[in-house]
Amino acid sequence: MADGKKTSTGVLFALCSIFTVQIGAAASTPVFASIGPAGTAWLRLCWAAVIFVAIARPNLRAFRRRDLGAAVLLGVVSAGMTITFFESIARIPLATAVAIEFLGPLTVAVLRRTNRWGLVWPPLALGGVLLVTQPWFGLTDAVGIVFALGAALCWAGYILLTQRVGERFHGVAALAISMPAAALAATPVGLVQALGHVTPTVVLACAGLALLLPVIPYTLELLSLRRLDAGTFGTLMSVEPAAALLVGAVMLHQFPGWGQAVGIGLVTVAAIGAARTGRAAELVTPVSAPLAG
Repeated sequence: MADGKKTSTGVLFALCSIFTVQIGAAASTPVFASIGPAGTAWLRLCWAAVIFVAIARPNLRAFRRRDLGAAVLLGVVSAGMTITFFESIARIPLATAVAIEFLGPLTVAVLRRTNRWGLVWPPLALGGVLLVTQPWFGLTDAVGIVFALGAALCWAGYILLTQRVGERFHGVAALAISMPAAALAATPVGLVQALGHVTPTVVLACAGLALLLPVIPYTLELLSLRRLDAGTFGTLMSVEPAAALLVGAVMLHQFPGWGQAVGIGLVTVAAIGAARTGRAAELVTPVSAPLAG
């Protein structure tokens, strides 16, 4: 009974994390009109850096130089992922962007598959993405798709770097190094978009967005991972495209056609399949990411 309650609590934490990520992404879109997608990403990363440094207070001299380098590289990739994702959802529906972006972790999981079933999931995911974007109708912004693909590539790199960094740091120490690096990496693009448009209201709004992404989801994921095995957690993370569909409909009034809904379903099934037949932990990505979605 105790184990069942522990598992149920872990599932609840994981689902809350998933929806908080998508709500945070949707809540970011109104700020785009003031300081642009990259400007929003930059200010939010600045706040996240301040929060995690205040929490962890890292002693840089306690870490080896190559470990610090890996954490800084993780921050640069995180900045790229955040900016490209925000630029994509400024142009295409949230669920569409998340479905395309999810090709990143799915590819990593498939490449590290443990059996031949893993070969089934890429064509299924590709079919889903085609249904979501419907290029034959010319309905989706091509630039938005390119940004979403860029976010997918960054997310794949983020996963690989997170695994490497996670072995060398404890708790949120890595984030206390990678988030300032991410904020600095985002500055050249984000500052250009935001310059001249930053107001106290915008600054406070981005502080709240930083709590939604990544502070609260990351905390929920840590709590969840203490109660669930990696396979279960990885499978739960695979429902993000479906969560993005629901949040996009409720918060942004983005209602997909039946074909797009089926496509998102196919991507979700492919992600779950990849998590179960590959190394499930490949889809376990502490949400200093989408920062994304």
